[in-house]
Amino acid sequence: MKCIHCQGEMKRSTTPFHVDRKGCHLMLDAVPAWVCEQCGEAYFEEKEVDAVQDLVRSVEQKAKALALTTQS
Repeated sequence: MKCIHCQGEMKRSTTPFHVDRKGCHLMLDAVPAWVCEQCGEAYFEEKEVDAVQDLVRSVEQKAKALALTTQS
């Protein structure tokens, strides 16, 4: 597989991922991905995207519940 940015070779590896959303900051150190050996660009497969989205939704729900308990 070739990188769409630099045409380098992609290899299966892990990469950090972070997201800031609705007052939450989530940092994952090693998410499985295809990573370009030349430029470092990362591509995630559908199963990893789904898992990260589920994790973000869970964190958002727990943060919302926590915020509600501090308002009482």
